[in-house]
Amino acid sequence: MRVIEALKQRIEVGELQPGNRLPPETALVESFGVSRTVVREAITALAVDGYVEPRHGAGVFVLAREMSVSPMRLGSPASLLDCMELRIAVEVEAAALAAVRRSSAQEAAIREAHKALHRLGEDGREARTRADVEFHLAVANATNNTCFIDAAEMLAHRVMPLLRPNGETLDPINGAGESGQRDGERLRAIVEEHAAILDAISAADPAAARSAMRLHLSNAERRLQRTQALGLAS
Repeated sequence: MRVIEALKQRIEVGELQPGNRLPPETALVESFGVSRTVVREAITALAVDGYVEPRHGAGVFVLAREMSVSPMRLGSPASLLDCMELRIAVEVEAAALAAVRRSSAQEAAIREAHKALHRLGEDGREARTRADVEFHLAVANATNNTCFIDAAEMLAHRVMPLLRPNGETLDPINGAGESGQRDGERLRAIVEEHAAILDAISAADPAAARSAMRLHLSNAERRLQRTQALGLAS
């Protein structure tokens, strides 16, 4: 939180102007005396709030405030479903490309992200969201296509952490976010969906990867529709 607020203040008082690049990750780690993970989470939070925009291979840049994506607008029922359609259009083919282009290191990164999703599943919505974002970014990175990577980063930082109008995080994994046994069952199903994507990419099977990602995102879309039907995202 200290890193987020400090960077926000520097942007709001004009110390960091629109178009300026943030200091490198290593410099922020040293400046704030925190880990790389803390810095990365701070950047993700700032991107979600519309303060900065990560650009693949170039760095993280300050946005003009009028360019930011309104959480209220992202929280409207129609826009949430629009975002899911965009994810399907981009990420289904990204999974197929990853299956034929991934390096061993990129495959390992996807596998590690899946392990984190499984491990952090019981730690609440924020942890699940971070793990889910990292998995999908790892898949996009394995396409070795900068356009897919840029699109995935935009989705991750400005679309995936969807917000309810009251400011609560709408869990992109669990949809309605019910508690108890049903929530646990849904989480297990989500972990299995991600495992199917990972297995297809590891097997270098683009058709299976495409199908697994489409199934996962279609299920996520249905969960979102159920959330809206319950009146939790309106």
